[in-house]
Parts: sequence; structure tokens; C-alpha cells
Amino acid sequence: MNNKKIAIIGLKGLPAFGGAAAVGENLINHLKDRYDFTVYSVNSHTDKVTNNISGYKQIVFNKTLGNSINTFVYYLKTLFHVMFVAKYDLIFLHHSESGFITPILKIKYKVVLTIHGVFHNKTDPKFNKISNFLFRWFEKLNMKYADFIISVSQQDASSSKKKYKRDVVYIPNGVNIPKLEPVPLEKSYWLFAASRIYEIKGLHLLLEAMKTKKFTNRLKVIGDLEQKLDYKRKILTLSQGLDIDYIDRIKNKTALFQMIKNSKLFIFPSIYEAMSMMLLEVASLSVPIIASDISANKSIFSDDEMLFFKSNDSTSLGNKLMFAERNKKLMLQNANNAFTKVTSKYNWENISKNYENIFNSFLV
Repeated sequence: MNNKKIAIIGLKGLPAFGGAAAVGENLINHLKDRYDFTVYSVNSHTDKVTNNISGYKQIVFNKTLGNSINTFVYYLKTLFHVMFVAKYDLIFLHHSESGFITPILKIKYKVVLTIHGVFHNKTDPKFNKISNFLFRWFEKLNMKYADFIISVSQQDASSSKKKYKRDVVYIPNGVNIPKLEPVPLEKSYWLFAASRIYEIKGLHLLLEAMKTKKFTNRLKVIGDLEQKLDYKRKILTLSQGLDIDYIDRIKNKTALFQMIKNSKLFIFPSIYEAMSMMLLEVASLSVPIIASDISANKSIFSDDEMLFFKSNDSTSLGNKLMFAERNKKLMLQNANNAFTKVTSKYNWENISKNYENIFNSFLV
């Protein structure tokens, strides 16, 4: 018997190099023998072309200039294709801001939605005021029309239930433990990494802390710093006098993980996250972590698993950096504790079974 056909919308491109795409890619890898997946993508997010890849099909559209316009056109092209060109048994939709297509999808399909962060009354500085307003409206449409809603964040699941009077099921993200080369005996650098670097990732807080406390430690920064040019200028100004290597986004996961594994401290100063794949992945590498005390981080890890600083407070971060330098043995013990939690609780094999049960409830 042929597998049921599921269209995946919102990942925008595989292979994944972070975020929602990494979530979707891991689910596909664990469930591709049970379902016939088609992933809708755009060539701003992948260097692949339309083809069958490793057990799933990827349809790749041409990009449109401008981040917001590109995303909007991508969803419109995908909507047209699934409504008038292809036929599926279920739609697996990602991101709360995709909701403007959901009422139309519902004419023909059941829709399972995974949200990777909510807007509610928040704004994302990467987008302008009009885009942020529209995204909040689109989120409302998704919450109203999707047949089943999943959140990767326990806090977002709770707040969405309260705000929209809908059942929202919390299913966390997970990790795959990579096989890497042995690490050097003497680790020489701190590390910050984010797929897209702008205000909410908090790099400026780290640089301010390093300057205030006069740290001479070498820092490697990995990620795309071209998201907002005014923020890039701010970062480069703050960098003056510091020992920093800027490295563009590394799409090869093994190469990225090797650089993380070889670092002596990972700093995660995000001001907002839903549930960070990066944080889970670093913990799976047994690297000591200093992280902001936002609820998304503290709902997963405890004080004996990583060192927390007061969110959006560079002075607090500076103090914690000094503590980490003076208490390296404790930091390594915390890293071992975080590794134990991640490998036992946040593995994709178990997480994918939850998604499989949800899919099957609609594939009768």
C-alpha cells in the first residue's frame, strides 16, 4: 500500500542549517518510511533544485527580493501548487505567520500546524511595523483555522491556549548526537553562534560585557551578520579593541558542531527564543554554556546544567563570564549534567513518535 502524502510548508529549504527547517528535517528523517513527504522550498534558503532527495521530494521556487516579500510570495506559490497542481492527504504547516493561507488550505485539506514562536504583542526587529502587524494577524488566522496546533515552546503553548482558547500541544525540539573528531587538549576560544544575527540574539550584550570587564579572551562569532545593516555597524563598533573572529554562517552541521565542540565556553545571550535548537545542540556536545535567563531557556535547563545571567543585562553577563573563568571545573560538571538531560529527554526518535500519532489521527 502506498504511503499517505504529506505536504510540508514553511521550512523554506533543506538541507537545514537551523531553526524550523532543522526540526522538519529531523522529523522527515525519522518518518520518511511511513509517509510520502513533499517539502516546499525557495532557493533563498537552499542550493538544491526540485528533485527527490533521500526519501522525500523537494519543490524549490525562485526567490523574490526582500525578506518579507520573498516569504509572502513563497507562501502564495505554495498555496497555488497544493490547491491546483498537486494532491495530498494532509498539510504539515510551520510558523504562526503562515496563517494567511490556512483558511484557503482548509477548503481542501486538514492542516497540522507547528509554531516555532509567537508574536502576540511582541515585534521582531528584523521586520518593519507593517510586517509585524500582519504577522500578528496571520497568527490569529492560524490559531482559528488549523485543525491541530503544536508548539515547540512550553511557554508559548500555555500563552496561546489562554489567548486563543485553543488546545495547543507542547512537543519539544530534539537533537541528534553527532560523531566528531577528538577535541584539542587546550581549548583557546569562546564561541557565539546564531544562524541570523540581529538584536534579539544579544551579541551586543556579550561585546559590551567583554569591553566593560576588559576581557582579552578570543571570541569566535558564527552567523549571518547582514540581516540588519544598522545592527552590523553597531556590532563592528563594539568589536573595536576585542579579539574577535567573524565567521559567516556555516551550513555544514558537522563543521559547525566541530567548532562548537572545540570551544571552551559557549555564550547564548538571546533576548527572545521559543525553544532554541542551538542551545540543545550545544548541550549535546558537552560544552559549558552561559545563557540568558529567559523562560524558554530555564524551562529546559536548570542552574546545575548551565550558568544563567539576567536577560538583556550586559553587567550581569560580564559577572557570569568572570565566574565561569574562575570556576572551570563547575562549568564542566554543569555541561555534563546538561548533556545527560538532552540525550535522555530530547531525542528525535521519541519526539517523532508523537508527530506520527498526530498525523495518523487525520489520515484515516
